[in-house]
Amino acid sequence: MQVSRHIPVVAAAIAVALAHPPAVLAADAEMAEAPQVLSPMRVRADFRQADILDSSASVTVLDQTAIQDAGQQHFESLTRLVPNLNTAGGTSRARYFQIRGIGELEQYQGAPNPSVGFLIDDIDFSGVGGVATLFDTEQIDVLRGPQGTRYGANALAGMIYVKSVDPTPEFDLTAEALAGSDSARSAGVAFGGPVTDSLGYRLVAHRYQSDGQRNNRFYGDADTNQRDETTLRNKWRFVGNGLRADLTAMYVDIDNGYDAWAIDSSRDTLSDDPGEDSQQSLAGSLRLVADIGEVIELVSISSAADNDIRFSFDGDWGNDQSWGEFGPYDFFSDTERDRTTITQELRLQSRPGHGLFAGRSEWLVGVYTGYLDENNAILDEFNGAVFRELDSDYDATNAAVFVQLDTRLAARTSLSAGIRGERRWADYKDSDGADFDPTDTMPGGHVTLSFTPRENVNLYGSVSRGYKAGGFNIGAVVPEERREYDPEYLWNYEVGFKGLWPERGVFASLALFYQDRDDAQVSTSFQLDPNDPLSFVFLTDNAAEGHNFGLEGEARWRIHRNWTVQGSLGLLQTEFDDYQTPNRSLDGRDQAHAPHYMYDLGITYRDQRGFFGRVDVSGKDAFYYSDSHDQKSDSYTVVNAKVGFEALRWSAFVWGRNVFDEEYSLHGFFFANEPPDWQEKLYEQQADPAQFGLTFTYRY
Repeated sequence: MQVSRHIPVVAAAIAVALAHPPAVLAADAEMAEAPQVLSPMRVRADFRQADILDSSASVTVLDQTAIQDAGQQHFESLTRLVPNLNTAGGTSRARYFQIRGIGELEQYQGAPNPSVGFLIDDIDFSGVGGVATLFDTEQIDVLRGPQGTRYGANALAGMIYVKSVDPTPEFDLTAEALAGSDSARSAGVAFGGPVTDSLGYRLVAHRYQSDGQRNNRFYGDADTNQRDETTLRNKWRFVGNGLRADLTAMYVDIDNGYDAWAIDSSRDTLSDDPGEDSQQSLAGSLRLVADIGEVIELVSISSAADNDIRFSFDGDWGNDQSWGEFGPYDFFSDTERDRTTITQELRLQSRPGHGLFAGRSEWLVGVYTGYLDENNAILDEFNGAVFRELDSDYDATNAAVFVQLDTRLAARTSLSAGIRGERRWADYKDSDGADFDPTDTMPGGHVTLSFTPRENVNLYGSVSRGYKAGGFNIGAVVPEERREYDPEYLWNYEVGFKGLWPERGVFASLALFYQDRDDAQVSTSFQLDPNDPLSFVFLTDNAAEGHNFGLEGEARWRIHRNWTVQGSLGLLQTEFDDYQTPNRSLDGRDQAHAPHYMYDLGITYRDQRGFFGRVDVSGKDAFYYSDSHDQKSDSYTVVNAKVGFEALRWSAFVWGRNVFDEEYSLHGFFFANEPPDWQEKLYEQQADPAQFGLTFTYRY
């Protein structure tokens, strides 16, 4: 599919439709007995909270209603609602994300260096976002495009910001229980309220378990890929005397099995040594907002997280019986990863209505520092003997300064400009003798012009620049000239539209973008010995350049007081302009995990008696699994459904995920893994099959 041919036509059609809503909208008074007002949404991931109409960027906001209506356990299941957001498999829960075709696919070795940032309550979980369970989540913001001013080096492609429910001014309680196929079950409780007039709290506990949607034929078990996920969270809020303090403490225990791959790429595995994908995270954050006089406020955001991760897998995906006369063939890989992150941001900014130039310019200036330390212990065993053992230590310190000025040029025109300068010092040592200490200085920023032709309509154009630090490749066989690679820079050119017609129940947004990738960091792998599946080498190189362009559109239409239609569309074209590996050329080829289209279309019914129903149809185009080979996924369409009843204090729903049991894959490897011929072959990780269940919720 040549999306580039269709983007201008589709964009023009959508723009005309949004600028001139169809005549049928004018008849909404005849279709409903009450005004069709949509709930307002605010973007929380930027420096300042803002109404989504005032956010001059491509952003998806999933509020608490959208999250609850979707009825999912983990953020990975909501990615289908976000245009041009993709995930890579290879883990029990999505940990690696791609926005507009840019992002990591795995981290088997080397330094953590994400392209997509991931924050939960201001805590940095970039690259380890498997802890993103959804119980008692208030909102999720997905910012697309480089966030060079706001987030810097961890947000070259974009940022995902998850926010849990804050302490409430009055006591409330939510209790939830779930039961479903695949032995799925969960229970959770969240409650809180005021302690005094100025102090409030919230406590959350939740646990989810299931068998993991796989069947191990060697053991005759259905739980070798099991999921066991526990979330504990405590939040406090203090407001008084010109100060607001928000304190969050959380503990997440993801104790999941990992038995997702099979020689025949099915959901029936043969592993005799199933793996584990576990993560225990203890983390906290403190956000302070203090008034300094009448015109300035101080914002301080502090966070720390300790993550203990174990990722292991049966590398041959078989057993002595399945290999028979071609055995013994037994490979097992085990990685223990201990990551600690500490961040601190301080900024001074103008208080609302107290900007420069008679209040026409809101300003801010700030500094940021971040520290990351990661220790890895990798042990690979072949036929019971140690094949490879590697211990490594990586630490990096980032320091940045940033400035932003938002100016109202005229009654309907505004200009936002920001710049950020960041320096990164890194150090890596391992037991093989590798020793690297790269240092990078990286500038980024943005300029955005916004125009409001009428109330509740925003047109904007922006130019932004993001960056990602350089790094290094490890291993004795890596050529000297490919040991280190440079930072990547991303120029993003974007125009967009947001509009709200509250009396007609319509919200719509559209963004068109073009991106230039300079020194694009491309991850590849190859087998040194075709007869040895253990001889894989992973490399990251700088391609000369690449470009990505496309559009994102989202809309909600409350067509009747009981009916709402919502949808999203992402179109994407990516290409390497000049990239030659030692084995092949990628000139003109699509980038990996960059589907040409993805969409979601849903309809929701909710009436005053309490009846509820929702159906979503989501689809995605085929995409290349890797930049190392030319194997692709198949396009697919998935249907999810939910029906139930909502009362004042309780609700009960029956739900189905992938209700028609669509078979599709998440990730693929292309290599030789089967004796005696050792022929290269595509192996795919299948997505979960159909699942059905019941959820009951009580609220007080």
